[in-house]
Amino acid sequence: MTSRTAVGIDVGGTSIKGLLVDSAGRALAEARCPTPANDSTGERTAAEIAAMAARLDPEQTAPLGVVVPGIIDVEHRTAVLSSNLGWSGVDVGILLDSALGREFAFGHDVRAGALAEATWGAAAGRPGTSVFVAIGTGLAAGIIIDGHPLEGGGWAGEIGQVVIGSGHLAGQTVESVVSASAIARRMSTANAREAVREVERGVPSAQQAWTETVDVLADSLANLSAALAPSTIIIGGGLSLAGETLLRPLRAALGERLGLLRQPELCAAALGDHAAALGAAELTGFRGR
Repeated sequence: MTSRTAVGIDVGGTSIKGLLVDSAGRALAEARCPTPANDSTGERTAAEIAAMAARLDPEQTAPLGVVVPGIIDVEHRTAVLSSNLGWSGVDVGILLDSALGREFAFGHDVRAGALAEATWGAAAGRPGTSVFVAIGTGLAAGIIIDGHPLEGGGWAGEIGQVVIGSGHLAGQTVESVVSASAIARRMSTANAREAVREVERGVPSAQQAWTETVDVLADSLANLSAALAPSTIIIGGGLSLAGETLLRPLRAALGERLGLLRQPELCAAALGDHAAALGAAELTGFRGR
């Protein structure tokens, strides 16, 4: 029997977002609250998750999924390292078992976002492997193969942590160059959106930094493309708002690197900041229940 609805909760560094969704991926109800600060044990965060789940589904009849950021071992339901939450070695499964008192699906926020984009978003209906690259405060990729997220014990898709090996950026990580926060810092702007405006206005220093950003990202995506042969690469996170200012040069740079290899379709994410919560709901398998 197919379940009609599910609850998905996305725990972020600054806020917790929850959705009650139907099988078409439509949000029927939404809730948000600040993520508790200085909660290294995760206990207060678990309490907020439980309260949000109760608000969205008072009768507790809908399946529940919860996703968190960082290096996440889904099999053991552990946050190996979630720097945005101040968690290290936190047994999230035990915390949520106690706080929720019910079954739940557990996962990683970016991989959940990738699953949502493959199910209802930019990669929906497209065959083969898809990759969702979230570029915001950090940088990570979610990889969907045959409809399932590639976990790798929590390490799959951590392309932002790769160290650049040559050129004047050598020794820096990809994330420290390409993330939205890094772009703003390197261009001395208040945020990435302002940096994009400077690029579009033709400010020479901004355009140079932007070209470096595109080159580093293209190197990472070319390696992913050669290894995984995805049909689609989706750019999400705050930097996806740059639209064709990012996608046009990135397509060209990726094509140059791939040569005779198949070039994936490169597009912007479709689900915005609902993606991870939608993916959390999909992790429950509710549409097939």
